[in-house]
Amino acid sequence: MKRIGFAFLAALLLMALSACAFAEDPTRVYALKGPTGIGMVGIMQENEGDYAFTLCGAADEIVAAVASGSADIAACPTNLAATLYNKTNGGVQLLALNTLGVLHVVTSDPAIQSVQDLAGRTVYATGQASVPEYVIRYILEQNGLADRVTVEYVAEHSELATLLATGQVETGILPEPHVTSAQMQNDQLRAALDVTELFEDAARAAGKEDMVLSMGCVIVRREYAQSHPDQVSAFMDAYAASVEFVNTDVSAAAQQVEAFGIMPKAAAAERAIPNCHIVFIEGDAMRAQIAPLYALLYEANPASIGGALPGDDFYYVR
Repeated sequence: MKRIGFAFLAALLLMALSACAFAEDPTRVYALKGPTGIGMVGIMQENEGDYAFTLCGAADEIVAAVASGSADIAACPTNLAATLYNKTNGGVQLLALNTLGVLHVVTSDPAIQSVQDLAGRTVYATGQASVPEYVIRYILEQNGLADRVTVEYVAEHSELATLLATGQVETGILPEPHVTSAQMQNDQLRAALDVTELFEDAARAAGKEDMVLSMGCVIVRREYAQSHPDQVSAFMDAYAASVEFVNTDVSAAAQQVEAFGIMPKAAAAERAIPNCHIVFIEGDAMRAQIAPLYALLYEANPASIGGALPGDDFYYVR
């Protein structure tokens, strides 16, 4: 009887240890370096083993991790989220929007004070055949400038930042943190216009008040969301708190951004964060904001979001 009792207790102990080991498996979170990942630094700082973070330098790494099942949750561009949904037959869901527009019109020309001041000028930009191009085109069209502004595209953000910093280009449209990088090299440069605001103004003028330029988001693998709803909800709560920290204590957040390698220097991060529009928007508000943008991108180029508009099941609701 004693042997049976010990065997039974041992079995119970083994089951308990196995259950604990399973429960303590960390949520695997992938994020891009730069603005898309900045909102996570609060979670990274407070992480006690609940999450295993991987920082990526390119969106292709996010695609591979989600497709292979290596990532449970990922921060990525909003158009990539829709593309992954379509390419995985609905295998991912949108948890939240985490970054609005990070694009700014950067110039050394003091005469540029409004979008109308771009008329007759050549403006350099990055992101041809992707979201920035369609956003810029939309803004120019809604302001009657489609035929009055010449847009020349440069392959890399860093290349355009260098061209602006060295004075080879007078006016360009750049994302953060490259805006800050260029300004730190050339104090004659200023962020004259916020493209997020220009986009919202253009949308309102077109009667689309709900449409907001949202360039970064957080997605989850559907399988993981279905099997780990409590972990997903806890992550979302932690993310919302992290975004609050980033926006209210910019200096401390910038130190963490450098410490975790999201940006190389805290000084640059501190200057860039206020211009990154870091947010946490979920549920119905998330859908109301992003669905019209997806419709715009689909109209401009269906391939930009994977060939089709996401279905209702794309939008995660807890």
